[in-house]
Amino acid sequence: MRLNRRTALGLGTVATAGTVLGAAAPASAAEATETSPTTPARAARRVAAVFTKHSTEAGGNWQAYVSVADPAGAPVVAVQADPDRRIEAYSVNKIAVATAVLDKVDRGLLTLDQQVEVSAAIVVPGGDGIFSLDGAYPSRVTIGHVLANLLTVSDDTAVRLCGLVAPAAEINSILVAKGFPNTQVEPVANPNRFFLGTSTPRETHDLLRALVAGTLLSPASTTYLLGLLRSPVAFTDGIRRTMSSDERARVATKAGWFADARHEAGVIFDRSGAAVLTYALFADGQANPEDFGATHPAMQARAAMGPKFLAAVDRIAGVGTTFRITARRPSNGG
Repeated sequence: MRLNRRTALGLGTVATAGTVLGAAAPASAAEATETSPTTPARAARRVAAVFTKHSTEAGGNWQAYVSVADPAGAPVVAVQADPDRRIEAYSVNKIAVATAVLDKVDRGLLTLDQQVEVSAAIVVPGGDGIFSLDGAYPSRVTIGHVLANLLTVSDDTAVRLCGLVAPAAEINSILVAKGFPNTQVEPVANPNRFFLGTSTPRETHDLLRALVAGTLLSPASTTYLLGLLRSPVAFTDGIRRTMSSDERARVATKAGWFADARHEAGVIFDRSGAAVLTYALFADGQANPEDFGATHPAMQARAAMGPKFLAAVDRIAGVGTTFRITARRPSNGG
C-alpha cells in the first residue's frame, strides 16, 4: 500500500513512530507550537508530524528513516516508513562511493593530491556537473577535486573518475566490510564503471550516523567529507532551500534524482556542530517526473520539511564529535 494512502488511514509514518514514541500529535497541532521542543522524544514527534504532512501533500511513494539524537542513549526514531526496502539510491550513493575512495586514502593506497586523467571518452555527455562543460580534454585533476565535484554539484563524470581508482567490486567489498551489504554500486562490463546502485533508508541513515560518530573513516577523512556536504555550493534545492546561510551550514546533505525519483539524505547539526538529526528520504511516483527543478512536488515537500526539522531540534543537544565549519566569505576576486 502506498504511504500516502496508509497515512490517510492512520496506518502510516505517525502510527509507526507512535509505536516508539507514543501517540504523535496531528501535524497541524505540532506545527502550531512555536517554541522548539526541549526533549528528543518531543522533537521526534514534531519531525514525524512534519514529515507526514508534507509527504502526504506531495503524494507518490516515500521510504524514509529519520532519527533525533539523545544524549541519554540511543537515537529516538522519528520516522520509519518502509525503511528496509532496497531501492535505487541514485546519486545519494555518491556518499558511499566517496566513502570507499576515502577508505583507500586512510589506508595509504591513495592520496587526495593524486591525479587522474579526464579524457574525452570518460566524460558523461550532458551529465550533471561541470566536467562535461570543460570542452578541453584531456586534462588532469586531483582525487580531491574529483570528490569535491562528486559531492557538491553531484558531477556524473566524477563517478567514472572515482572508478579509475576504486573499481566497482572493490567499492562493494569495502561497503560490505563496513556493515552496509545493501548499499552497493551496480557493476557493468567495464570493471572501472558502474551504476550508482542501491541502498535502503535505514542503511543510508546508519552510514551517515557512522560517519559523524567517527567509526566510518579517519578523523581527517570524516572532516573532509562532511565539509563538502555542508559547503554553500552543496545541494540547496531540498532540505536547505529556504534556510539562511548560517542555517545551511548546519546541514550536510546529498540528493539523488533520476527518472521519477527524488531522494535526499543528510545530517543536521546543533549550534555547536554535533549531529542532532539524521535523515534518509527516498521518494518516487510523484507528479511531473520530467521536472528536475525546485518545483517538483517531492522537492517542494523537502523544502518545507527542512526548516521545520531544524526548528524541531534547535533546542536539542547533539551527540559525539563536534564538526565546526569554517566561515565562508564571498570574494570579489582580486
